[in-house]
Amino acid sequence: MTATTEHEQTVEGFGTVRVDRIDPDRDAALLHSWVADERARFWGMADTTVEQVREVYAHLDSLTTHHGFLVHRDGEPVALFQTYEPEADRVSECYEVRHGDIGVHVLIAPSAAPERGFTAGLLTALVDFALTDRTRIVAEPDAANEKAIARLVRAGFELGPEVVLPEVDLPEVFIPEKKARLAFLTR
Repeated sequence: MTATTEHEQTVEGFGTVRVDRIDPDRDAALLHSWVADERARFWGMADTTVEQVREVYAHLDSLTTHHGFLVHRDGEPVALFQTYEPEADRVSECYEVRHGDIGVHVLIAPSAAPERGFTAGLLTALVDFALTDRTRIVAEPDAANEKAIARLVRAGFELGPEVVLPEVDLPEVFIPEKKARLAFLTR
């Protein structure tokens, strides 16, 4: 593992998954190519520049409550993964946060040609990482993202209510209001 590696796990029949902290300077161009792709429209960063992506992840890196990770499979970057403390996030206005909750976002790279079982293999390692010292994961995909919601259900998440995540308008970040579907996975 490298100095920025937070988790490494071999998933049988899938490969070795390594979760590294995002380095905004090193990773901005790659992440931009992913978030600007049409299939990533629900990520909400389609119109950003490489510099804006770098700034977003530099800001995220400065926080103690939100973290960004670049996920590799057998050394190849395949996903963007974010974790956050729900009580320090707008999602806390939409459900009763429990002690031990951790929020997650995942974006699979458009270039990661997902063979059968790809997402399941990847999620195995990401769930293990997220639940290292936690008891429940909360996800809040866009309510219109039927593929992501179905994928979470197949991974064992229990669907919660559809909610409206409020707009965040701060000097360092703007996030528009979003209709989301809550989903929970308890250890």
